[in-house]
Amino acid sequence: MQIIDIPPVWLVLAILAARVIGQKEPMWLSFGGQWAQLMAGVLIGGGLILMVLAVYEMRRQRTTLMPHQEADHLVTSGIFSRSRNPIYLGDLLVLAGFVLRFDAVFALTLLPVFVWVIERRFVIPEEDRLRRKFRADFARYCHKTRRWI
Repeated sequence: MQIIDIPPVWLVLAILAARVIGQKEPMWLSFGGQWAQLMAGVLIGGGLILMVLAVYEMRRQRTTLMPHQEADHLVTSGIFSRSRNPIYLGDLLVLAGFVLRFDAVFALTLLPVFVWVIERRFVIPEEDRLRRKFRADFARYCHKTRRWI
């Protein structure tokens, strides 16, 4: 379970599931042509940009990127002033982009499932650790900044 318990693995598994769903169960449903491909690129690109901005800010603050490790600093600047979880939000955008790219209408059901898994496996435990370590600072941050957007 250790190898699978990092967010990129869950994202790759969800993308692969979307691909399989798109190939196996099209049932004549479609997102459309060129506009769907354009939107897929925008979502994937936007998600990757969010991730890069978050990684940059975490590196700048010299804190860990690993979700199950103790944070050295509470990062509230940069992209983290807009979302407490920009990397996971980026993951969701990337997944949504691939669902469009694969024209996998039924794979849209993966989006809430993915959010549920990410929240349970990573977001809630991370926030619990931050709440214990940074107490009042984290409470102020939560009051000021939403979990997702």
